Amino acid sequence: FAGNLYGWNMALVNPYLQVDGLTKRIGDRVLFEHISFGIAEGQRVGLIAKNGTGKSTLLNIIGGKDGYDEGSVVFRRDLNVGYLEQGPSYPPDLTVIEACFSHGNAVTNLIREYENCMNTPGNSRLEEILDRMEKEKAWDYENRAKQILSQLKIHSFNQKISTLSGGQLKRVALANVLITEPDLLILDEPTNHLDLEMIEWLEGYLKRSKLSLLMVTHDRYFLDRVCSVILELDDHTMYTYKGNYSYYLQKRQERIDASNAEVARANNLYRTELDWIRRMPCARGHKARYRKEAFYELEKVAKRKTTEQSVALEVKSSYIGSKIFEADYISKSYGADKVILKDFFYTFSRYEKMGIVGNNGTGKSTFIKILLGLVKPDCGRVVVGETVKFGYYSQDGIAFDEQMKVIDAVRSIAEYIDLGGGRHLSAMQFLQHFMFSPKDQQNYVYKLSGGERRRLYLCTVLMRNPNFLVLDEPTNDLDIVTLQVLEEYLRNFKGCVIVVSHDRYFMDKVVDHLLVFQGQGDVRDFPGNYTQYREWQGEKQKFEREQQKDLLSKTKEPPVQKASRTGQREQRRKMTFKERREMEMLEQDIAALESEKKNIEEALCSGMLSVEELTDKSKRLPLLNDELDEKSMRWLELSEIEG
Repeated sequence: FAGNLYGWNMALVNPYLQVDGLTKRIGDRVLFEHISFGIAEGQRVGLIAKNGTGKSTLLNIIGGKDGYDEGSVVFRRDLNVGYLEQGPSYPPDLTVIEACFSHGNAVTNLIREYENCMNTPGNSRLEEILDRMEKEKAWDYENRAKQILSQLKIHSFNQKISTLSGGQLKRVALANVLITEPDLLILDEPTNHLDLEMIEWLEGYLKRSKLSLLMVTHDRYFLDRVCSVILELDDHTMYTYKGNYSYYLQKRQERIDASNAEVARANNLYRTELDWIRRMPCARGHKARYRKEAFYELEKVAKRKTTEQSVALEVKSSYIGSKIFEADYISKSYGADKVILKDFFYTFSRYEKMGIVGNNGTGKSTFIKILLGLVKPDCGRVVVGETVKFGYYSQDGIAFDEQMKVIDAVRSIAEYIDLGGGRHLSAMQFLQHFMFSPKDQQNYVYKLSGGERRRLYLCTVLMRNPNFLVLDEPTNDLDIVTLQVLEEYLRNFKGCVIVVSHDRYFMDKVVDHLLVFQGQGDVRDFPGNYTQYREWQGEKQKFEREQQKDLLSKTKEPPVQKASRTGQREQRRKMTFKERREMEMLEQDIAALESEKKNIEEALCSGMLSVEELTDKSKRLPLLNDELDEKSMRWLELSEIEG
């Protein structure tokens, strides 16, 4: 199958990037071989591949961070390229704003050139540099940096990099890339360590922008809503699908079915040709030689694998009784400013599947560590049932012995794994179900990619036969194939599950209900999955907006006359001249305040404000709302008086 069978002709009309015949080997291992693809202006391309097949390596090659063995990588001349690496790093002693100047790009290099020029006697080439500064909008760089950082909820510009959480560091790195306003944006797992609010912000930003995009992500909603082209790297070959993730799933299955049918046909013909080869090993003549050469080509197809290697998670879970565990009025805080839980009470049911969502820093990971007994609450208690056997998958991972082989890491836990029904698997067989071939099992742990380590870690958790799985960010660094099978396993899992995840698609597939951490100990239980929760939130916000509109419209309606039992209008006092004048002034003030509020809201959504303007208008809006409410209430009071 040609790489563009399900896509389009790779000769692009206006290519930003063209990759031709690219090959990369690490030792004797081939990551990809003679792959070709291109990205045109305005295209948004998602790259999908299994862990360990070279996704990040390919992006590093394109981003100029890594070399390659054969082929070419060509950008359009003068193209501005931004690259967000999977694990960004900065000197720890830098502040947030200093970090925005630390990574070299065209603008920061120009700013340094200007500063060097100003510190050089005679200021050589100053006029030329000033012209370039104007052209590149370098004078506004710091303001742009502060603005995008504010949109990403980073407000402490002088905070040290060393004090940032993983999510904050990822947002600083993302801001660094977006500040440069690149023509082509390359993103390696941009949603890792971002909370749901930031993921949805980034999704909206990319959908609204005119950026061309090449992205690796396991977030399937992100792929579906942002990308218009999917590249799949499979078995050293690149396949192209001109559509979003849903289209890719459909066409990929068609490709696999067609490939399997081709292999089946080749196998049938291969048996006939093999019999001929055995009977005529010394065949001479042109036709015989041609048939012999064709046989060896046929043999390659016939011996090609027909089914995908997949993760098989048919692990037996231990029996779990009716009593699971209870959280009895738990409270936990870190000082007066950070409340995690406040008198939290919950009784877990048998076979319950709970998802936990909330912004970073609201205490999700601390909460599950309290339930597992790893962190002590300030007050309250956790009562665990006698039959409960936890399996804990931490976002911090596990410290494997780097010099240990993969097979030995699993054998250190168990030589055989119970699948239930009298079935057992050896450690070697078990690892093969986790896409570790016999050859891969002999690799040392230090050679594994981040995703392969995560897959090995998941293997060590599930092979212990737990009946209560606690998974803290299980989707980070796992490929989509692994996630799909893990989802199916969790849906059929005969036990309890708690999942903390920012992967919306994964949560929708797995959980029955959500605990929503809103900060400062405010935890709400929502009876549904994440998409249902967001739909409910949208309807709630819509209802609140309509209520506010109704309130404002009522302030403009004429007063309703009250009737007595006899049908006669009740007597009310007359409005004084001063009150009538006050009412007229209130109407003018309310109209002016509503106009100002509308202008501020439009400005805040424009993305064009400087950081000072953004701060001022954000402070003004709540004061404006209070003033508007106060004047509207006074107008209502006066409207009850007879004119």
